Amino acid sequence: MVESLCEDLAALSDLDEKSLLESLTRRFNQDRIYTYIGDILVAINPFKYLPLYEKKVSESYKCHEKSSLPPHIFAVADRAYQSMLGRLATEPQNQCIVISGESGAGKTESTKLLLRHIMELCRANSQLEQQILQVNPLLEAFGNAQTVMNDNSSRFGKYIQLRFYNSSVKGAKINEYLLEKSRVVHQDEGEKNFHIFYFMLAGISPDDKEMYGLLDPTQYRYLDGRFGSEDMGSRWNEKYREVCNAMDMVGFEEQEKVDMMTILAGILSLGNTMFQPTDTDSVKVTDKSMGWLKATAGQFGVQEEELLRSLTCTLTMTRGEVIRRLHNQQQAEDARDSIAKVAYGRVFGWIVSKINELLAPNVDLEMHEIGILDIFGFENFAVNRFEQLCINLANEQLQFFFNHHIFLMEQNEYKEEGIQWENIAFKDNKPILDLFLTKPIGILSLLDEQSAFPQASDKNFVEKLNSKFKSNPHYELVRSHSPLFTVVHYAGKVQYNGKGFLEKNRDTIPASIRGLFINSVTPLLSVLFAATISRTGTLMPRKAKLQQKEDDNFNSTRKHSVGAQFKHSLAVLMEKMFAANPHFVRCIKPNGSKLPDQVDSKLVMDQLRYNGLMETIRIRRDGFCWRPTFQEFAKRYNILLVKPDLPLTKESCMSILNTTEIHGWKCGSSRLFFKHWHQDDLARLLERLGRAALIIQKYYRTFCCRRIYLALLVELRKQRQAQREGEEREAREEEEERRRTILLEEEIKKRLEMEQENKRPASPPVPLPRSKKPQPKPRSILVGIGGPKVAPVPRPRSKMLEATPFDNALDGPLNTHIAELVGGAGSVEERARERSTKRRNTIRWFKETQARKVMRDGAFPGWFHGMITRRQSEDLLTDKPVGCFLIRVGQSRKGYTLSYRGENRCRHYMIDMQSNGKYVILGEDRAHSSLPDLVEYHNHTGIKPLMELLTSPCGQMCDQEPDYEELKGIHPFYRSLQPGEELVEESQPDQIHQEFQRLFVPPSQNPSSDNRPPVLRRISDRRHRMEAQGESWEGRLQQGRSVGGYDGEGENKRTFPRLYPSIRLAMREIQHVQQHFSGSLDQSSIPHITPSWKRPDS
Repeated sequence: MVESLCEDLAALSDLDEKSLLESLTRRFNQDRIYTYIGDILVAINPFKYLPLYEKKVSESYKCHEKSSLPPHIFAVADRAYQSMLGRLATEPQNQCIVISGESGAGKTESTKLLLRHIMELCRANSQLEQQILQVNPLLEAFGNAQTVMNDNSSRFGKYIQLRFYNSSVKGAKINEYLLEKSRVVHQDEGEKNFHIFYFMLAGISPDDKEMYGLLDPTQYRYLDGRFGSEDMGSRWNEKYREVCNAMDMVGFEEQEKVDMMTILAGILSLGNTMFQPTDTDSVKVTDKSMGWLKATAGQFGVQEEELLRSLTCTLTMTRGEVIRRLHNQQQAEDARDSIAKVAYGRVFGWIVSKINELLAPNVDLEMHEIGILDIFGFENFAVNRFEQLCINLANEQLQFFFNHHIFLMEQNEYKEEGIQWENIAFKDNKPILDLFLTKPIGILSLLDEQSAFPQASDKNFVEKLNSKFKSNPHYELVRSHSPLFTVVHYAGKVQYNGKGFLEKNRDTIPASIRGLFINSVTPLLSVLFAATISRTGTLMPRKAKLQQKEDDNFNSTRKHSVGAQFKHSLAVLMEKMFAANPHFVRCIKPNGSKLPDQVDSKLVMDQLRYNGLMETIRIRRDGFCWRPTFQEFAKRYNILLVKPDLPLTKESCMSILNTTEIHGWKCGSSRLFFKHWHQDDLARLLERLGRAALIIQKYYRTFCCRRIYLALLVELRKQRQAQREGEEREAREEEEERRRTILLEEEIKKRLEMEQENKRPASPPVPLPRSKKPQPKPRSILVGIGGPKVAPVPRPRSKMLEATPFDNALDGPLNTHIAELVGGAGSVEERARERSTKRRNTIRWFKETQARKVMRDGAFPGWFHGMITRRQSEDLLTDKPVGCFLIRVGQSRKGYTLSYRGENRCRHYMIDMQSNGKYVILGEDRAHSSLPDLVEYHNHTGIKPLMELLTSPCGQMCDQEPDYEELKGIHPFYRSLQPGEELVEESQPDQIHQEFQRLFVPPSQNPSSDNRPPVLRRISDRRHRMEAQGESWEGRLQQGRSVGGYDGEGENKRTFPRLYPSIRLAMREIQHVQQHFSGSLDQSSIPHITPSWKRPDS
């Protein structure tokens, strides 16, 4: 029983298929879904929630020993991260994590868990980690869909490259592969379109539906007229909010989001445009769908007539003459579907490109990276098309990569190095890759060849495959009237239907569509079609608008077929992965019904066989997975001998290994061979030396600090001695002065007495000396160059914290002297000037960009305290109840800080400002449009990690002296409003004050209002007109219903599609037509009655 539940399958004594399956099944039944095969992780999808991913579990897998904890996906992330930093067996180098398995085996969830733990490992004082985590839900919404095998199937592949400098993440890049665009226009039975369409229709508000031109979801043909249940709709609603928040967190602008949603709505409307033949061998749009065509034109921002012309005819140039070729009904529908597929593909490519732009590293440094590959799993449906062929080809390439690293490289090195080894046979899929990729007679090459002929058909393509590969053992002919053929993959036979292969490989769009969309008034659509497509099929936007003469350049980029682009992208991916150190995660699907706690033994055994896990266990048990050269090993572990300048030779390696207690390794002619656990053993030895080095550093630093401390003590003794000598000298001088004064007074007294006795006129009085003005005693005097130096006096940071020595930031010469003793550089005066400059810049930034966003009803909220220091905020919150808070402006950065009164101390949270103007508490995963929204949200949702709620705002220190002293000039109201309190004007406001005052004072009360700028005059007049009509100005500000511009105070604005009025008119026409046709159906029994409805003009 114990042996069958072992955590490493390489330790099984009896290795056969039965014992392997039994061991995995028993572990799965006990919710132990992770198992090791040496350094490879096997993960079985539980199809249910398991408490394996909590914060406590994540913390335990940070810098842990592999043998100390059970197998886990977090252990793979930690091992990749530590290897990237060079903390394990090798020097710092790039890493990649390859996740493979069938569709529905849990690859996407494993990717999210790996990302989450890596971000926990490299957590720094940055919002970049949260932005990277928000990329996955965003890409899932646009790139995943429900299939018969998986409710959240990835319909594209992605390779996530995390860029690190030292231990902190500095950027990320997403590489996407082969989006299944055909799903936009067609889904098989039991499948759905991409998630984003359902999220959008379920989560969007009624007002936004009207704005984008969206109707009931069941009316859209591209969604097969189906939607979900009420419970599903509520889940989709929440998912839509998550997608919007993810776009805000990553940094998408509001206008970009509106344009993107408008294009998606246009794709749905385009799908409802139907055609019918005419008497002149042409086609026209049916009367019932004419409104949908108008809606599509408005949503795409183009002219209705030009869009209709692009759908119903093709214009070609021959010898300077324009030839117009009319489409039949099938060609018009194909053109419609091509536009929908290309538009969605361009939107998805733009999202990936935008993410890469926003998450790109902003430093030019040499960085290491960790790559995570999450690619579509192997698929075998009832009907397999071009997309399945590309997906299965990608999985063949990954299987070859796995075989190359685990079997080919390792066994070849045994032969080259003279290690005694009995070869382990494995299923090599190189011939299958050659069947697809060989030039010029591979499947993809023949597909490109046939795609180049306009008259070629899918049947011709399959017949050519049959003639070329009929003798190939991995290709089978299919006797059928349909263009079918079979490929024997590493995971089994798959029958492909060749119908549509040529058209999908060409991926053509009507020639006039590109020029039409480039001139669209929707900015995003213009950018999408002005971009070029790289050799790998990714979008490369151009900032400069293309001219008409550049059409030939665009056509040249389209010469690369979809198959050629996918082939080239796979080659680039393999190049990146072969240059990195791989870590493998093999995902297993326990059953085909997606049910928890059920194991289909046949299905699991099939996956174990074609993944080659039996052979993998054998080579991990008997082989040597770590094979460093002598130079690599000696360079890495020469510290174990504690000898400097150790030569990087075989003898040095033997000397190092003889000092350890490691056994079971072997030595070849140029490299060493180790088992997978030897890396952990050597890492423990290095860690032991590392701890010893820390102890040495600790005592050395203690000695250095004590030497500096003793120097400071000597300096302080000199100060006290100089102070005592100064006091004694002053006392002596005062005593002498006092005696001289007494003697002088006695002498004057005697002279007066003598004059009175002699009755002679008194001589003029001698003036008394002026008494010295008492000077305040200095705290201490330090004799030195530059005058007396004042000693620092400890002062506590706040009433809640203990005093810290030398906490005062004194600008006196003593600090400079201490800095010189400690070895610091820079002038105190320069630092003070720099702080002052930063402070002035921050105040200017707040006045120009933030003041009107923070103020409400003409005054600052009670929780806003301007630019106060951390210490002042702690003093304010000392006597306040738990949950009290305030927000202050950062003194040295453009941002805010939230100070919070906790149970036993104050906590300070940085509020970061995104590039799109959103506000985020550092470390949180939610963006807010304004500070009041942030405060309101965290009134009922705690701030991580302690989940602290903002319960009560902290008031000002007093009514006469507000905390935002530096910000008085922004508004005439200096302090926060209390309930029921009236606003009071200051007597002498500054210029900015006067401008804002004129803004809110009626013209009749302010004779100088005519001198206001026109924009202020228009806003003020609009406000007074609304108040005269009985409307609420504040309510109008909150709604922000101004189309494409500002309303109210200029910050609460709402962005609309460019042709919003046209969209509204089209939606009304659609509803009118639907009512008309429903009425016609009710009266269909009455003969010879013609419809009285006439299509209204737009």
